[in-house]
Amino acid sequence: MQYSNRVLNTPSSFIRNILKVTDSPEVISFAGGLPNPISFPVAKLQEGINRAIELNGSKVFQYSSTAGYLPLRQYIADKYNRTHNLDISPNDVLLTTGSQQALSLIAQVTINSGDGIIIEEPGYLGAIQSFSMSEPTFYPVALEQDGLNLEELESALKQPNVKFIYTVPNFQNPTGLTYTAERREEVYNMIKDHDVILVEDDPYGELRFEGEHLPYIAAGKSDNSVVLGSFSKTVTPGMRLGFIISKNRELMEHLETAKQASDLHTNIFSQYAIYEYLTHNEYMEHVHTIIDLHREQSKIMLDALNEYFPKDVSFTVPQGGMFIWVTLNNGMTALEFFNKAMEVDVAFVPGDPFYTSKTNVNTLRLNYTNSSPEVLVEGIKRLANILVATPKATL
Repeated sequence: MQYSNRVLNTPSSFIRNILKVTDSPEVISFAGGLPNPISFPVAKLQEGINRAIELNGSKVFQYSSTAGYLPLRQYIADKYNRTHNLDISPNDVLLTTGSQQALSLIAQVTINSGDGIIIEEPGYLGAIQSFSMSEPTFYPVALEQDGLNLEELESALKQPNVKFIYTVPNFQNPTGLTYTAERREEVYNMIKDHDVILVEDDPYGELRFEGEHLPYIAAGKSDNSVVLGSFSKTVTPGMRLGFIISKNRELMEHLETAKQASDLHTNIFSQYAIYEYLTHNEYMEHVHTIIDLHREQSKIMLDALNEYFPKDVSFTVPQGGMFIWVTLNNGMTALEFFNKAMEVDVAFVPGDPFYTSKTNVNTLRLNYTNSSPEVLVEGIKRLANILVATPKATL
């Protein structure tokens, strides 16, 4: 059997493969980007599900429109107009099967084989995997403490057939870094005269536990702006409900066509249920309970890293989101560290799959949102013991 180059050249999900071997209850996993189940509003969602069926009957089980449930798209438009001053309508919102489908659709409608995608390095591995199916040329741009490296971005924009730039400006996955207000403005000024789409993927933006919320880079300023959002991190990941926001009518029409060819429409039952939940509960009150939880969890992990890790290990200090990015400065690669960590039943994601141009890197991602305080500390202690006990001369 012969298979397409698209699938043969697309890496399998490193995280999904890790999760297969970390299913054991003995394994402490900092690998997945999983919300803590204690944050799921189970009872309120059940009420929303019952209400959706009672009010709408068979409609919640029928085929539906590709763009998505109009009242939910109106809710999203109103929310983003209120919080980000975007001046959008429901027609500027396309509901998707999670943000992952949004990534796939964007690549499908813009990328021919060999076309360019500018991507943060390190960048979100789910995006790298999804984009790879379209056989692009990746132009990685280093992600610095305050955002994209401007010199590298300027160079990447000069490359042939660059179609879009993919960013996660708030509490980036995998680094946890956030673009500063100044760097956002600098990036916008650099790209505004280029015929290139700026994708701002923002699943974590509401989950800020330090500092002030910042405006988007291009949303509300440019017709070549795309914002991706999701209810996975604030309501429930299992319902797989995300959305694309863009005032670029031509782009949105092509995205809708691609979605028709993909799955006809996103699960309509989930759309009705989440709409009923959102319109009958204090959404931001629930979000603040998640923020408080993340603040506590991140502090516990950071305190443990400061106390137990050797001083030659550095790490980011996130202002929100779900991740901490660790850099080993002792000669050990993250893959070597991962293999040793699995021997003591601790998992994380080595940095390699977050890069399109590097291998055997010395960086790794830790997730702090899906573990109890005791497990967070114990897992960091086990990792620290490996680093302390491994002589540099043997690395």
